[in-house]
Amino acid sequence: MEKKFDINKEGYSVRCLYYYDKDPRHADDLVISTYGFGGKKENHATEKLADKLISKHKEFGVITFDWPCHGEDARNRMILDEFLEYYRMVTDYCRQELGAKRIYAYGTSLGGYLTLLYLTRFGNPFTRIALRVPALNIYSNLTSDITDEEWKKLDKGKDIIRGYTRKIKVSEEFLDQLKAAPVTDKDFMDFADQMLIIAGSKDQYTSVDQIRDFCEKNVIEYQVVENADHPFTDPSLMDYAISLIIDWFGEKE
Repeated sequence: MEKKFDINKEGYSVRCLYYYDKDPRHADDLVISTYGFGGKKENHATEKLADKLISKHKEFGVITFDWPCHGEDARNRMILDEFLEYYRMVTDYCRQELGAKRIYAYGTSLGGYLTLLYLTRFGNPFTRIALRVPALNIYSNLTSDITDEEWKKLDKGKDIIRGYTRKIKVSEEFLDQLKAAPVTDKDFMDFADQMLIIAGSKDQYTSVDQIRDFCEKNVIEYQVVENADHPFTDPSLMDYAISLIIDWFGEKE
């Protein structure tokens, strides 16, 4: 089953989507699923994870939400701190309003980067964390295809447009915020035992070497899925990645 709801607090309205078995308040274990830049909460990867996870573990539920300026969100200007504030509000809601005994994080691409950044800002509220192709160098990812003309617009204080179903304004201010908040230079060893990172051997944004170096530096368990690209477009490879995540979350500590 699924339902949409909003968290209205502190001047924000976070648009959420909740997958659960029968009763939304009977999930002891809640997974917060976050996605990549330009996506939305109604995405196939989260839906597929929720379907397979809940069918195997009835006590689990999965919650996802729209990042600022994504999906049905009402904001029109991206500010990095507001991404983290949305994340914090959803995490608090899982514990305080839904009564979750354990909270898990599943982050993909931008969502993986923000999960890592969340850990550095707020500590670790998660029982276990699974990151698929986290955007370890998100600033480079978002600026690699900016043209000279677009840089001129940014330098003049104008926005450039990115996105798919929803067009998203990207400002130089937001890019500067990302540049000033790297995660690859942070120490995650305190969180390593709770973390699994999945890489794709043909990822065009976050290479296997980047993920391997990051994981070995922080003693984080990682798995490389051969022939998988960044979005895991091959359904069989996505199924395999989801099976790894479900097994990882099923090993409760």
